[in-house]
Amino acid sequence: MNILLDELQELLQIRNENERIEFKEAKADFSIEKLAKYCAALSNEGGGKLILGVSDKKPRLIVGTQAFVDLNRCKLSITQKLRLRIEIQEMECPQGRVLVFHAPPRPRGDGIEYEGAYWMRAGESLVPMTKDMLKRIFAETDPDFSEQVCKGATIDHLDPAAIEKLRSLWLRKSDNEALAHLPILQLLTDAELINREGITYAALILLGKNHALRSLLPQGEVVFEYRSNEEPGPAQQRIEFTKGFLLYFDELWQTINLRNDKQHFQDGFIVLDVPTFNEKVVREAVLNAVAHRDYRSAGSVFVRQFPRKIEIQSPGGLPDGITPENILWKQHPRNRRIAEIFLKCGLVERSGQGANLIFKETICQGKPLPNFDHTDTTQVFLTLLGDIQDPSFLRFLEKIGQERLRSFSIEDFLILDLIQREEQIPQKWQSNIKHLIEAGILEKHGRGRGVRYLFSRRYYSFIGKSGAYTRKLGLDRATNKELLLKHIIAHAQTGSRLQELMQVLPMLSKDQVQKLVKELKIQSAIYNKGTTRSALWYPVSIAPK
Repeated sequence: MNILLDELQELLQIRNENERIEFKEAKADFSIEKLAKYCAALSNEGGGKLILGVSDKKPRLIVGTQAFVDLNRCKLSITQKLRLRIEIQEMECPQGRVLVFHAPPRPRGDGIEYEGAYWMRAGESLVPMTKDMLKRIFAETDPDFSEQVCKGATIDHLDPAAIEKLRSLWLRKSDNEALAHLPILQLLTDAELINREGITYAALILLGKNHALRSLLPQGEVVFEYRSNEEPGPAQQRIEFTKGFLLYFDELWQTINLRNDKQHFQDGFIVLDVPTFNEKVVREAVLNAVAHRDYRSAGSVFVRQFPRKIEIQSPGGLPDGITPENILWKQHPRNRRIAEIFLKCGLVERSGQGANLIFKETICQGKPLPNFDHTDTTQVFLTLLGDIQDPSFLRFLEKIGQERLRSFSIEDFLILDLIQREEQIPQKWQSNIKHLIEAGILEKHGRGRGVRYLFSRRYYSFIGKSGAYTRKLGLDRATNKELLLKHIIAHAQTGSRLQELMQVLPMLSKDQVQKLVKELKIQSAIYNKGTTRSALWYPVSIAPK
């Protein structure tokens, strides 16, 4: 993917900029917003290169750029904005520094959106793609099942109560009073649930009467089960919701909430109650199952409630290109028409952000992350666990405040979860870590490979465990020295080189290991023979033969 200096010189000679390449001088700076738009446009038009540090007028010359000094931060920011991996190449040319941004082609059947538009180039400017262009892009994938006409369905197959529910939700979300007076046929036409050819499957799934769904799309039902344990056999309660989704969405949550136990924890003199199952999370998970399942596959959506967990199983596997690993950053709605209705009705805040909301709310309540462990090509299997893992962490997030938490990105929440579970933070999230340190939530200890991140002293003080903070820093160092001494004792006959000791503590830098070794020597626990790289370390308690 990277280009060589000779290739750059060849690119400078091309007659005109085109959809695949763009030159910008950007001598002093270049905004991240403008960068995101250009990368989105290049990707939407098949992929290409944005080159900074080159004059965009002929004859093109390398002028150098000072933009984006911190490339890791730039890469993280652009990935968060576009949910697209942009590779950045830095070239040190004799005339100055050049940056080459490699934008990959957009996914098949989808465009790259930024700030509410799908951008493309138009001469020297960037403009939103036209509706016709977007329709052609979206039509590249398999047809949207939910927008197809259901043969045999008529307006009489739709429940008037469900239609009025659609009207009221849409009116409340849009604040468009005209919706209150639209005739039913016009309302459904404007919602794109019916067209000249007939009633769509989306209309049947969302608004259909019981007998209509049973005869025309029996797999369109959602089955609820309550089980008090994992034992096989019939459920204690089973309800088959075989009617328009808008008719039972609230009823399904109310059924779950009947057995939604409260978990209590103390905050000073106040006892706080936290429900085992978060309403936003459960509703969003059900919406995702209904909007993204494969209706061409036999089988129903199952919602199984246990005392401390909920399982949601939907047929068809994840959409093409979506995996449990990228589900927070990549979107590919399988039934776009249903998803659009959910957005119109205010049932989802923003299209494609359901998984983000589920993960954020789960972390904020100190619960285990949602998992897709049993998902395969035939089904999506989501498990929501309800136990609060650490009440202290929950109290800390409560004190941070909801307004501040709303400004956190999904990466911020995932970092907090990883710190809580004492797991490694991915390098790609370093900019987020800096932001959390500045906010006084995290602290950085060590340097290089030995860097560690902990919750701040403020956190431990808040939860009344200041001693734990001190011990955590101190004991870690003592533990590392103990590991080194153990290795040196085990190799008392041959001696231990510094290179071996660095392998004992791979997370630490060479300097950090050397300091620990020096402390052990000062404590008369070890001694050395030889100097520099050839030095061998031996335990004082065991002399070599």
